[in-house]
Amino acid sequence: MPEELNRQIEIFVEYYNYQRYHESLNNLTPADVYFGRGKKIIANRKKTKERTIQNRKKYYWKNQPSLIGQLADE
Repeated sequence: MPEELNRQIEIFVEYYNYQRYHESLNNLTPADVYFGRGKKIIANRKKTKERTIQNRKKYYWKNQPSLIGQLADE
C-alpha cells in the first residue's frame, strides 16, 4: 500500500536524522550537526569523560592494596 510505504519512509527518515548517531559526524545525529548543537554535545561528552576518568582513578586507588607492600614482598 502506498500510504503504508510513505509512513514507513517517514519513520525511517525521522530515525536516521534524529536518533541514529553517525560515526562520520563524530557520533552525532544529522539534526545535531544541522542545528548547531554538535560543539556543545562534544564538549559535554569531554567533561563527562574527564569526570569518569577521575572517578575511576579515585576508586582504583581507594580499593588497591598497598602497591609498595606488594613490591616489597617480591
